[in-house]
Amino acid sequence: MDIMVPASNRASRTYSANSIIGAKDSTSRGRISPQSSGITEVTPYTTQWALELAARGAMSERSRAWAAALVCLVVLQTIASLLSSRSFALVALSDFLQLILLLSAALSCLPSIFKNRGRTRLFWSLMGLGLASWGTYQFLWTYLEVQGRDVPNLWAPDIILFLHIVPMMAALALQPSVEQHDRDLRLGSLDFALLLLWWVFVYVYTVIPWMYVFANEGAYNRDLNYSYLAEKVALLVGLAVLWFRSSGSWKTIYAHWFGAGLLYSASSFVANRALGLAPSSHWAYYSGSLYDVPLVASMAWMSLPGLLALNMPPEQARSVKSLPRGLWAARLGMLSVFSLPVFAWISAFDQAVPTSVRNFRLTLTLGAMLIMGSLVFLKQHLLDIELIRLLRASQQSFQELQLLQTQLVQSEKLASLGQLVGGAAHELNNPLTAMLGYSELLATTNLTSEQRSLAEKVSQQAKRIRILVASLLSFAKQAPVAKSALDVNTIVATALKLCQPQMRVAKVQFVIQLADSLPRAQGDANQLLQVFSNIINNATHAMSDRGGTLTVTTYAAGNVISAEFSDTGPGMLEPDRVFDPFYTTRPVGQGSGLGLSACYGIIQEHGGKISCQNKKDGGASFLVELPAIANGKAAPPQAQAHAAN
Repeated sequence: MDIMVPASNRASRTYSANSIIGAKDSTSRGRISPQSSGITEVTPYTTQWALELAARGAMSERSRAWAAALVCLVVLQTIASLLSSRSFALVALSDFLQLILLLSAALSCLPSIFKNRGRTRLFWSLMGLGLASWGTYQFLWTYLEVQGRDVPNLWAPDIILFLHIVPMMAALALQPSVEQHDRDLRLGSLDFALLLLWWVFVYVYTVIPWMYVFANEGAYNRDLNYSYLAEKVALLVGLAVLWFRSSGSWKTIYAHWFGAGLLYSASSFVANRALGLAPSSHWAYYSGSLYDVPLVASMAWMSLPGLLALNMPPEQARSVKSLPRGLWAARLGMLSVFSLPVFAWISAFDQAVPTSVRNFRLTLTLGAMLIMGSLVFLKQHLLDIELIRLLRASQQSFQELQLLQTQLVQSEKLASLGQLVGGAAHELNNPLTAMLGYSELLATTNLTSEQRSLAEKVSQQAKRIRILVASLLSFAKQAPVAKSALDVNTIVATALKLCQPQMRVAKVQFVIQLADSLPRAQGDANQLLQVFSNIINNATHAMSDRGGTLTVTTYAAGNVISAEFSDTGPGMLEPDRVFDPFYTTRPVGQGSGLGLSACYGIIQEHGGKISCQNKKDGGASFLVELPAIANGKAAPPQAQAHAAN
């Protein structure tokens, strides 16, 4: 069948449409702009590579079948190029094979998109988008060729071919081979938007004026070649850098991407040279010739990275030889913005182009500055929000660190206090044992009822002192005490009853507000009684000069039981220091400053909290918080008010 379109024109356009590394020859209608010389026969190498992978078991059955199909397509192109002469059928076969191979390369990315997440998923999505865009351009090209129609030199779909590399460069900027947390997708999408807008701007700036403002095919071809060449060089450099910096399976994947692109570049250069030969020459290029064999092989090669990734674990061997997270994308985005003034300067002073083109480019550059500047402002705003969030988190962490430091210092003080208290408690045991023995012996003698009552009270108080001494010894030894479920309301009421004599003398009234159905707490009743009694005695002493009122309240909030003691005294001079050992505001001889320190240790041992603060209307307030037992309820007490007269 005769070729309906001149062979040199159709062949060259078909060739360039599939080029990752192609350019356009201003002397013809073909697009080939390669970057290295020499045609390379790749079919044996591609076949050998696929067979080696299959032999090593590096690919699944499906992947091996896919790779075998790719090899068959390359072999088919080779046979057709060797045995067929220049014809329309050969052109159509070459076009369809290239379209199928591009579709295969795009589809090979889909499994990795579905099985991965985060940056890795986005990487394969962007690579697939770039290949799909390239395939779309090839489809349009094939459609025109099969219809026997000439493809115009000034062709609007050229922008698809130009921009299909942009998603690939954005994918490389994500660096999925680097061990790091996933970037904030909002900031990453803005970097990608800046990169995409910049390449669109470059295309419109360099190519569109010669198409719509001042039609000039030669200038259109030249500027398209140069801008497209710069884009492809950037892609190859990025692939080479990542290939060098990565390791494991990712290193292999980058190597194949780079090899496929470089192979296409070499074969493009040779075919471009052949285009300049006379059509009658034996070495002249035409679509479907032997020059297309390495071209088709390189396109088949582009499916292999996706096939290799099918069996790669989601977190396969990542490299640490990388720029910091997101630095590539951020730097590329900022460089694209900083380059705009250079384009504006060229637009204003380039006298070699018509005035209409110069004005168009200057207006376009100013518009791009406005749009891309807005994106930079939006990105900076998001970064400011993130910075504020990090500052708040840092401030909160610093405050928590200060609190932990305070607790650590308090624990060290309590440890020193424990050694001192342990020695004192041990010395108290001997006279205390004698007091208990004599009081019990006295109770067995002939005494009046009043004397017997006093002897029993002495014995009870001595037993209480012995329990307190045992608690002090346990505190000093840091030994765990036996804990049981207990009613906080009952312990609070008992502490108030024990402290009533001192409160009468100090003319202190007390009001009790006990919560109904208060959950039970896990703890030691004697130790908690010691804590509550100590707090009540401190409040009584603070109000001893002129009397006052002590309000005791219990309540539950969630899984926390709280007991609050509020007085109407003068308040605390230094509320933050009341739990420090030996800190006291009483005169010498009236207080040791150890009571509240011991209370702090007891509550801490119970897994609770104790705090002190001054009230706005005067007086001090102590709050004791204890963890509640799940589903544990105390008997509902009656809220009541008492006054000590």
